[in-house]
Amino acid sequence: MKFSEKWLREWVDPPISTHELVAQLTGAGLEVDSVEPVAPALEGVLVGEVRSVAPHPNADRLTVCAVHIGEETPLTVVCGAANVREGLRVPVATIGARLADGSRMKRTKIRGWESLGMLCSTQELGLTELGLGEEETAGLMALPDDAPVGKPLSEYLALDDASIEIDLTPNRGDCLSVAGIAREVGVLNRCPVSAPATDEVRATLPDEFPVELQSPADCPRYVGRVIRDIDPAAKTPLWMRERLRRGGVRAIGPVVDVTNYVMLEFGQPLHAFDLDTLNEGVQVRRANPDEALLLLGGTRVTLHPDTLVIADARGPMALAGIMGGEETAVTNTTRHIFLESAFFTPKALAGQARRYTLHTDASHRFERGVDWGLQRTATERATALLLAIVGGEPGPVIEALSPSHIPQPTQVPLRASRLRRLLGVSFPSDTVLDVLTRLGMATVADDGAMDKNAWRVTPPGFRFDIALEADLIEEVARVTGYNTIPDLRPILPLTPHKASEATVSLARMRETLVARGYREAITYSFVDPDILSLIDPDAPSLVLQNPISSEMAVMRTTLLPGLLQALIHNTRRQQPRIRLFESGLVFHRQDGEPLQERVLGAIVTGGAFAEQWGMPAREVDFFDMKSDVESLLSLTGRAEDYRFVRFPDSSTHFGALHPGQGALIERGGRPMGWIGNLHPRIIRELKLTGNILVFEIKLMELESGTRPEYTPLSKFPAVRRDIAVVVDQSISSDSVQDCIRQAATGMLRNMTLFDEYRGEGIDAGKKSLAFGLLFQAASRTLQDGEIDGLVTGMMAALQDRLGAIPRV
Repeated sequence: MKFSEKWLREWVDPPISTHELVAQLTGAGLEVDSVEPVAPALEGVLVGEVRSVAPHPNADRLTVCAVHIGEETPLTVVCGAANVREGLRVPVATIGARLADGSRMKRTKIRGWESLGMLCSTQELGLTELGLGEEETAGLMALPDDAPVGKPLSEYLALDDASIEIDLTPNRGDCLSVAGIAREVGVLNRCPVSAPATDEVRATLPDEFPVELQSPADCPRYVGRVIRDIDPAAKTPLWMRERLRRGGVRAIGPVVDVTNYVMLEFGQPLHAFDLDTLNEGVQVRRANPDEALLLLGGTRVTLHPDTLVIADARGPMALAGIMGGEETAVTNTTRHIFLESAFFTPKALAGQARRYTLHTDASHRFERGVDWGLQRTATERATALLLAIVGGEPGPVIEALSPSHIPQPTQVPLRASRLRRLLGVSFPSDTVLDVLTRLGMATVADDGAMDKNAWRVTPPGFRFDIALEADLIEEVARVTGYNTIPDLRPILPLTPHKASEATVSLARMRETLVARGYREAITYSFVDPDILSLIDPDAPSLVLQNPISSEMAVMRTTLLPGLLQALIHNTRRQQPRIRLFESGLVFHRQDGEPLQERVLGAIVTGGAFAEQWGMPAREVDFFDMKSDVESLLSLTGRAEDYRFVRFPDSSTHFGALHPGQGALIERGGRPMGWIGNLHPRIIRELKLTGNILVFEIKLMELESGTRPEYTPLSKFPAVRRDIAVVVDQSISSDSVQDCIRQAATGMLRNMTLFDEYRGEGIDAGKKSLAFGLLFQAASRTLQDGEIDGLVTGMMAALQDRLGAIPRV
C-alpha cells in the first residue's frame, strides 16, 4: 500500500514527525518499506502569469516576457520556450531560487538583455514524474489557469510531501486504503479521524439499470448508478493526478481516475462501464462453459465455469473484482456511464486472478476482504467527484442485496488469563476494553465464562482477520506497543525431552545414509499431476483447489516424483553417480478422507562405487540398494524381523517398479515399504538411461526399535561350519535362514549367505544356497560332536519344512 503523507494527514494529523510516524506504523505491524520525497526541495520558485510576450531584439528564437508574480512590478524574463504565450501560468524561478540540481538562480544578461528570473520546465524543476499531461510538459511547465499567482510552487503543488509504502501482510486488507491507515494512526495516537464528506447525491434523472444477483453467495451486495451526459473532453485535475501518482497509480482519464482515487481513499474498488455498450441489465453470475471475454488491453481469455463474471444479455463483460472487458470500457468518447460498486467475497475471488495470470489492485483487495458496508458510501463519493470533474446527470442509486449471504458478525471470546499467559504480563481490564473500543470492536462481559475477567468481542465488518482469541490478544499487544511488554523469564518448567532408547531417530537414519554416500534432497509436496500419473497412476491423489501452477497441482502420494526430478536435474549436469534420499510427508485418500504419512525414500543411479583403480567399475544394482536398506533396518536392533518378499500379485505391485525386479519390505506380515528397479517405461518416458534403483519406507515402522541389552563377550572359542542345500527357486533365503535359527537352540552366533548357484549339476527349478555358520557358547567350549548334532538337526529341519537336500 502506497500513499501520500499529506493526504493521510488530511484524515488524521497527530503531532509527530514523518520519522516518528513511520516508526510508529512499523511498530504496530504495518511495516514501512520505503519513504520517498515526492519532489526535490525547491526554494524561490513561484507561480507566475505571463502578461506580455515580445520578440528579443537580438535573437530570433528568444522572447522577452513580462511576468507577474504578485508584486507591483512584473519581472522581465528572457525565454526560449516555444509554448510561451500571454496568459500562461508557469513556475518562475526568481533571483536566489534553488533548483532541482541544487544551483542558485542569478541575475544574467542573455544576448544583451537582462533577465530577472527563469520560466521553468519540469526537467529544470526535477518534476518529470509529476502527474501532468503531455501538453503540460512540452516546453514550459503549464499550470492550470486557476493557479494562484505569487504562491510558492511547492506549496501550491503540495511538494513538501512524502510517498510512504507499507508492506502489508495478507491478513491486513483493511489497511489497503488511506482510510484504513488513518484508522490505525488515529488509534495509536488517540487522535480523531476526519473522513471526507460523503453526502447523498440527489438523483436528477429517473434512469435505472436492472441488476440481478444470480450468484448471491459470491456477491451478496451490488450497488450501481447511471450517470448521463458527462463531458468526454474533461481533464482530471492536477491534485487528483498527483495523489494517484504518489499512491503508485497511473492517471488514465477522469472517470477511471475517480474510481481509482476512491479505491485508494476508502479501499473499495469500483468499475465504470460505457452505458451505451450494455444490454438489458447486469447479471452477476458464474461463467457458462466455453464463454470467453476480451479483457482491457486486448487479451482474450476462455472462462472457467467457476469464474465469477459481470454479464449482460449478450454475455460476460468483466471478470468480477479483477478486470473489466475491452468492449464495455470507458473511452474518450463515452457520454453515459454505469458505475459499479460491489462486495465480492474473498472465497469467490481466491485464486481467480492467478488463474488468468492477472493481478490488479481490485483483486488484491477483494481477495483479502473488503468491508461489505462500504459500497454505497464509495458510490456517493465517486458520484460527487465525477459531477465536479466531468459533470453529468446522476440517476438513483441501484442496490441488489441478498441479506442471508451478507457476512454475519461473530463474537470472539477473550479471557484476561489467556492474555496474561500468552504475553507474560497482565493488562488492566480498562486498558483492554479501551484498546478494543478504539479499534471499533464491540465488547460485552462474558458472565458465563470461568474466568473472572472475560469478554465476548464483535469485530467490525472491515476486520476479516479477527477470528480467534489469539487475534484479539495480538491487537492488544500491538496497540499498547510490543516495546512496552517487559522482558520476563519463562514461568513454565522446561523439562528436556528424553528420547527412548528404543526409538531410532531420523537423524541417525540420515547419518547412516550419508555415510553410505547419499546426499539429502528436499523437494515440494506439490507435484506435477502428469509425472505422478506416470509413476503411481492408480493412487487416489489430493488435488489442490488453488495450485501455485499447473505443474504443482496435486499432493504427492510418494516421494518418487520429487526425487526423480532432482535426479533429472543432476543428470543433465553430467553427474555420473547420483545417490539421493529424502524424508517427508506423502498424502493419500482413505475412506474419502485425506491421510498423511511420514516416509523415507531414496533413488540411486550410476556406478556402484566412485571411480578408482582398486576395483573394476560396475553399475549399481538391486543388491547394492538392498544393502543400504538393510543398514537402516539394522538400526532398529531387529533386522531379522524384516523380510524382502515378492509382491503377491499385480494388484499389490507398485507400478513404478520393474515387474520382475522389485520387492515388498515387510515386518510381521505388514508391508512397510518397497524397493526395486525403476520401471523401464518410466525411464524411457523421462529420457533417462541406465539402472535406476528406488526405495521407500514408512518412518513410523522404522523408528520403532528395540532397547539395547548388554551381552558379555564369550571367552570361549567359536567354531565355523559351512553347509550347502538345494531348494526350490521359489523359496527365499530368508525362509532358509529362519529355519536354521530355529534349529540352532541358541548356539548360533552368526550366519552368512556366501553363495547362490544355479546351473550345471543343479536340477532345473532348483538353486543351491551356501551358508557360513558360526557357533559359540557363553559358558563353555563346544565339542565337535555337539556341533555335528546341531548341524544334523538343522539339515533335518530344512528337509522336513522346506524340502531341502544337502548339496555334496
